[in-house]
Amino acid sequence: MFKYLSQIWKAKDLRKKILFTCFILVIYRFIAHVTVPGINQDALNFEKSGLGFLAMLTGGSFNKFSIVLMGLGPYINASIIMQLLTVVVPKLESLSKEGEQGRNKISRYTRFVTLPLAFVQSYGMILLLNASSGGKLINISDPFIILPAMLFVTTGTLLIMWLGELITQKGIGNGISLIIFTGIVSNIHVVLSQIGLTSMKDTSRLTPFIIFTIITLLMLFIIIMFTEGHRNIPITYSGRGTRGGNAGLPIRINQAGMIPIIFAISMISFPTILSTFFKTSTSEWLKKIANFIDIYLSSQNPSYLYIIMYFLLVLAFSYFYVSITFDPNKVSENLQKRGGFIPGIRPGKETSKFLGKVSNHLNLFGGSFLAIVAITPIIFTKFTTLSSNEMIISGSGLIIVVGVVLELIRQINAQLIMHDYDKLV
Repeated sequence: MFKYLSQIWKAKDLRKKILFTCFILVIYRFIAHVTVPGINQDALNFEKSGLGFLAMLTGGSFNKFSIVLMGLGPYINASIIMQLLTVVVPKLESLSKEGEQGRNKISRYTRFVTLPLAFVQSYGMILLLNASSGGKLINISDPFIILPAMLFVTTGTLLIMWLGELITQKGIGNGISLIIFTGIVSNIHVVLSQIGLTSMKDTSRLTPFIIFTIITLLMLFIIIMFTEGHRNIPITYSGRGTRGGNAGLPIRINQAGMIPIIFAISMISFPTILSTFFKTSTSEWLKKIANFIDIYLSSQNPSYLYIIMYFLLVLAFSYFYVSITFDPNKVSENLQKRGGFIPGIRPGKETSKFLGKVSNHLNLFGGSFLAIVAITPIIFTKFTTLSSNEMIISGSGLIIVVGVVLELIRQINAQLIMHDYDKLV
């Protein structure tokens, strides 16, 4: 380990990139503590509002009412929208095939889409938090108060989006992923201090916390194996003899990454958001709906219906996202154009059917695994005294952390290889 770190430090370019990345991440954490002016922070109570699950995903920025309380949510949503439009809109599809220049244009369009999304979402977020505090957080009827708050929150999202792009360009790793990763792990010490204080008063909370920590470590190991897992389909190219057997088409078990969980969280959290507004309504039937949501669809007190719906949503969105991003017909067509074929499978429609079948089988396993990881912490909070605010990290957070760390290690190793090659040349 020491030798590996020594090699990294001796590589001058890599050392500069790592230090620059750390510097930007420190700036991000500083910004996360800058609160929106004119906010009554004492009015926030996540334990009673049922928003503790959302607060946990923002790395502490949410419950501080920081200017970056939305995190990179609007940018992620804009990226997903653009990715879906790339499949639907022919012009965007042709741009995606133009290499780096086309990808840069799509990235620019994504930034343009992020701005209105962030502005609209900032109003919804402020409205939601204000409703959860009983209207004591901010005076939403005064445009001279609500509009500046919206601008602060929107600017915060755009600022950390820019910081993430700086890391991608001049640092090491994917900047957006690293900022999300930093937000997740930065909340761990807060959770540890909270459980330490509560266990002094109530020792019954300590045992479940230790058990969940052990389960988290086991899940971490399994997720690493799962993230790296793939099925390699052998490809033979005509005219290359036996060497063609060495080529392969890897299809990952987790083809959709974190996208299904992001979609599922948005969908499963929507009833809770509606409930917050319905509680203040004068209509009796809206109050009954809010009561039903609090009983059966709340993340603070998850019911069996909530857990089953969350599981099915993750699985369904896995199939939906992969059906858009992985086209067996195109893969089959590209193989045929290059003179490649799968041994024992006819080129064309047979190859397309085979690839679709393999993808669906892997997606069933991968989507189910994602769903199990997502619901495991929720099940644990249901049957123990541990609350969602006392978890070290959520299941979705674990998948993000593993993915980011593995990708970062790959990039560092690639930089080290380049450094050693330059020394030889």
